[in-house]
Amino acid sequence: MNAYSTGSRVRSIATTLAVALTLTLAAAAGCDSRQEPDLPSVQEKLRETHIWGQPTVRIGVATNEPLMGELRNGVHTGFDAEIARYIAASLGYEGDQRVEFVSVSTEDRIPALQGGVVDLVVSSFSITEERKKLVSFAGPYFVTTQEVMVPTRLKDRIRTIEDLRDPKHKICTSGGSTTEAELEKHQVKALVVKDVGDCVAGIRAGRYDAVSSDEAILAGFLATYPTEFEIVDMPFGTSELLGVGVPIGDPALRDLVAFFLQKSYQQGRDGQTSPWLTAYNRTLGPWLRTEKRQPQPLDVPKLVDFDDKAPRR
Repeated sequence: MNAYSTGSRVRSIATTLAVALTLTLAAAAGCDSRQEPDLPSVQEKLRETHIWGQPTVRIGVATNEPLMGELRNGVHTGFDAEIARYIAASLGYEGDQRVEFVSVSTEDRIPALQGGVVDLVVSSFSITEERKKLVSFAGPYFVTTQEVMVPTRLKDRIRTIEDLRDPKHKICTSGGSTTEAELEKHQVKALVVKDVGDCVAGIRAGRYDAVSSDEAILAGFLATYPTEFEIVDMPFGTSELLGVGVPIGDPALRDLVAFFLQKSYQQGRDGQTSPWLTAYNRTLGPWLRTEKRQPQPLDVPKLVDFDDKAPRR
């Protein structure tokens, strides 16, 4: 083989290698271009919300539901109040001086969000398809069931749904609640009042014979009047998913609340003491008959927490 032929082969091999290297680099560049962009940070998402720059966050809560949401000696207490504080602190509003608690009744929760009276609602707010047309939800943060509470004097006479249908029994529930719709579905005629607390007061005064609501709300009144009432387990067959209500026009705020609920859920899954578990043990835990765990929130966005996003140069 002469020198010319050898040089030609060398040049050919070099050219082939160069082409292959070029194709490899191009492919790598193509892969890089197809990589997912950096995840948005919590701080970036917060700037998209309507609460950005507000000195306080306004949260709608119940004020007459023991263990869930109650105003006691000027302090908001209960499971919902604790969850509200955790969410507020996660959003940068730590301490009650940065949170404006607004009392909302069951039927006022949606109007309060729609009218801008509150920024969030944490008040035994069941997630339903109909409500999702009017407001957004983050969660669920609690799963409960519908129950019936009766005075001890009637505990042997009101035991079944058929007993609730008996015209001689006056059944009470709160207006605008999922319980109201469920009772109607089971052909139970109920007297509708503003809040479950009004039902309980009415039973104690002899105006009503039973109250139906979710077990978490009823547990609070049972804790308040342990010798006067009994909860009767009836097969309504529905589970209530409680969520945090958010204005429908603020998806960024909904995403942030969902993200922080997921953060608490993951802490509990990892065996840590989560904010949710702490709130539950302080309030509902000793009174509910079955063990509860934080449910996994739905539709949680992928975000980078406050201090985790390092700038890339």
